[in-house]
Amino acid sequence: MAETATALRTVAHNVRAARTRAGLTLDELSRRAQVSKGALVALEKAQGNPNLTTLVRLADTLGISVSALMQGPPEGRVRIVGADEVTPLWTGETGGEARLMLTTSGPAPVEIWRWRLEPGEEYTSQPHQAGVVETVSVTAGRLTLILDGAEHTVEAAQTATFDANVPHSYRGAGPGTCTMIMTVQLPPGAAP
Repeated sequence: MAETATALRTVAHNVRAARTRAGLTLDELSRRAQVSKGALVALEKAQGNPNLTTLVRLADTLGISVSALMQGPPEGRVRIVGADEVTPLWTGETGGEARLMLTTSGPAPVEIWRWRLEPGEEYTSQPHQAGVVETVSVTAGRLTLILDGAEHTVEAAQTATFDANVPHSYRGAGPGTCTMIMTVQLPPGAAP
């Protein structure tokens, strides 16, 4: 419970700081990100429980990565992160989950995610800002990748990449669990 409260305080601080740097009022960020002002006020007070969709919308609107909203100051030159150390940002109804493991620094930051989708389980994402590229590498099972309404099958040991500025979804397909590593490459100049 203490870890969750600490994480929420970090997100609250980072959202407020990014909003201030961008010169946005609460009203303007709310409108642009399509997040209610009440939810935004609660978040900046370290209250509530923001979901992945809310964090993605805020990050995209603020021109930063999701992990920039969640991470404290860097701890050193090398970061090693175990999956069990990271709280899932999305959990599906039948046991699936998505964990943002870390984000690289540099002129074009990359987010590294671990995903698990049970058969038939689906996560739908809104379009990201222009220049965001996602890559999914299926390590087990089968994935149905849906881009702007078109379905693409990605099997174990296959990798797919796409421009993520269109509506897209991930669905576990086949009889078993689908596991994948996803990278989200942010456009040059985006804050990590």
